[in-house]
Amino acid sequence: LHTTVKFLRKTGTEQRWLERHLKDPFVKASKQQHYRCRSAFKLLEIDDKFCVLRPGFSVLDCGAAPGAWSQVAVQRVNALGTDPAVPTGFVLGVDLLRISPLEGAVFLSDTDITDPKTLRAIQSLLPLGKADVILSDMAPNATGIKELDHQKLINLCLGLLDISQSILKPKGTMLCKFWDGSEARLLQNRLKEQFQDVRTIKPQASRKDSAESYYLARLHRGK
Repeated sequence: LHTTVKFLRKTGTEQRWLERHLKDPFVKASKQQHYRCRSAFKLLEIDDKFCVLRPGFSVLDCGAAPGAWSQVAVQRVNALGTDPAVPTGFVLGVDLLRISPLEGAVFLSDTDITDPKTLRAIQSLLPLGKADVILSDMAPNATGIKELDHQKLINLCLGLLDISQSILKPKGTMLCKFWDGSEARLLQNRLKEQFQDVRTIKPQASRKDSAESYYLARLHRGK
């Protein structure tokens, strides 16, 4: 009864979101293919096109909860060693939220990526302290103020870019989500300083009315 009353009290916006969510083909596909959420298809599409993840790679997944990107990474880098013909990779996920365990991945839940202690923990867990790929589907808690939320996400990406100098291998890759806005070009320029190839991607699984896109930065200039 309480659930019914709560459902009836949903606002028009909430009701429209729920209807869209239930009709979303990527939501249906994620359930059919046992991914933790629809965002898995964004990474699958990007990786199919650009070969970001390869067997044997070490991957740092930032903003990993609920773990869909880590699921994709575990498969693509052969973290479970299911294919003995190719190297075995490693997947480490970090998030402020709790992440349910996933076979083939190591998770740092309830962990702030911006905390200096987190960097040390990441380095201690990554093989040789380095990653081949940094993935970021991070997003701040939304305030509803578009420009403020945009700036907060850009700042998260810039902070991750600073961290990458310590943990990303030379010629490594960084894939990070951003929301369109006035500071996007600043992040793009910073990425271009540290990577040889930077491009903007909007996967088909990103909703058309969403401001989100991704920067794919490849060939890290690190030593």
